[in-house]
Amino acid sequence: NPARTHAVDVPAGRAHVFFPEATPERCTAALLVEVDAVGLVRGARQADDAPLAQYVNDRPYAASSFLSVALSRVFQTALAGRSRERQALADAAIPLSATLHAVPCRGGEAVVRRLFEPLGYEVTAEALPLDPAFPAWGPSRLHDLTLVRTGRLAELLTHLYVLVPVLDDHKHYWVGPDEVDKLLARGEGWLGEHPERELIVERALKHRGALVRDALDRLRDDDGVDDAPDHEAGGEEALERPLSLNEQRLDAVVEALRAAGAATVADLGCGEGKLLARLVRDAQFTRVLGIDVSVRALERARRRLDPERLPARVAERLTLAQGSATYRDARLGDVDAICLVEVIEHVELDRLPAVEQAVFAAAQPRVVVVTTPNAEYNVRFDGLAAGALRHTDHRFEWTRAELEGWAGAVAARHGYRVRFAPIGPVDPEVGAPTQLAVFER
Repeated sequence: NPARTHAVDVPAGRAHVFFPEATPERCTAALLVEVDAVGLVRGARQADDAPLAQYVNDRPYAASSFLSVALSRVFQTALAGRSRERQALADAAIPLSATLHAVPCRGGEAVVRRLFEPLGYEVTAEALPLDPAFPAWGPSRLHDLTLVRTGRLAELLTHLYVLVPVLDDHKHYWVGPDEVDKLLARGEGWLGEHPERELIVERALKHRGALVRDALDRLRDDDGVDDAPDHEAGGEEALERPLSLNEQRLDAVVEALRAAGAATVADLGCGEGKLLARLVRDAQFTRVLGIDVSVRALERARRRLDPERLPARVAERLTLAQGSATYRDARLGDVDAICLVEVIEHVELDRLPAVEQAVFAAAQPRVVVVTTPNAEYNVRFDGLAAGALRHTDHRFEWTRAELEGWAGAVAARHGYRVRFAPIGPVDPEVGAPTQLAVFER
């Protein structure tokens, strides 16, 4: 909020937020962290062999883990993707530019590019001289960085929060097992797919072997490598990854639920809980029920959400349970909304009437949100053979007309109206890669 400049105490000192520029076209938010270098070491035991180390260092001046901690404290709401007054703006992909001064970069510009370019950033990195008065001394390890990307503000802040200490290859605080959970929570949706994820995990966890192994094992589990060969489990994800389609899909579903005013939501076929993770942290949703036929998927969802570590008021809103979309379930009878996100295409066509009966006839929620692939768009995916499905477990993939025909008939039979929307980039010939159907009573 450009009208609110403020200062916040942080563990390293004090953080100030102000706005040098605020117009309808462009806004610049500045975060200045004043590191109290003396306060940090007052009363602390220092190594006898390095008495000058606390006085001769770049700690008060460099953008390090102190900046990362300040980001999480000062922009906590923005990091979570929430805005009390302008939620639509928080949900939107907007042109963003981040400038960071004096960032320690172990490995130089090459590492900066390896970390940020796979996330879609245009990177400018300028090495700062060790001493401007003595250019022969060469560059320092500090860089001025500019990162440009169109995306959600929460994504930018999350990437900075995780990767600034990774560039430094140092954290100014103790790293314990809880850091694994924090890293995986902040890395949800992008870290597991990052080509440098091992480097990121190694540095983020200060090269502590047991913690690094735990984090990488959990990322591999989340990738599903134990469940199926890469060509089966990762095929659809690999096709859609360049479009960030999964993130756009979840954004669209949450937006539809918010617009409908739903408070209690069931995610039917919840899988590993990616949608649940968003819903349970949003105060609008007072009860969130995740149901899946796979016990293993539910275990992964539980591990992702980690209810024991959530605040009590958040954890009490969440329930995970085994069940099937093709059977009537009394637990669905009192929810406002049911989500079927990339679910129906995994059901045999002759079993779809059972899903219709379980959801629309028996449960009768006020809102049903369905997403499914648009088969017409498949010709735009490189490497997907003509006539092939995106995933080996898909029983069918519908064209836009086929989804509209099925959804229109279901809505008419059960007293709903239905609207459709594209998800992802819209091709003028074949439409968008994903189709959204929102049913409302």
